[in-house]
Amino acid sequence: MSHHTYKHVEITGSSEKGIEEAVQNALAKASETIKHMRWLEVTDTRGHIEDGRVAHWQVTVKVGFTLE
Repeated sequence: MSHHTYKHVEITGSSEKGIEEAVQNALAKASETIKHMRWLEVTDTRGHIEDGRVAHWQVTVKVGFTLE
């Protein structure tokens, strides 16, 4: 069994369509600079309201990645 050491960062993604897309947007952007991402944990979910409706979602995720 191999042993891994992980580092984690918190990032926030947003979407006008929904919570899942906000998470996917955050991960897609993070993957441009963070390699070897292995897990995520949703730590916060917020919505921005305009005219009595949700205008967009913001989701904060903790992302863990293995160190080389």
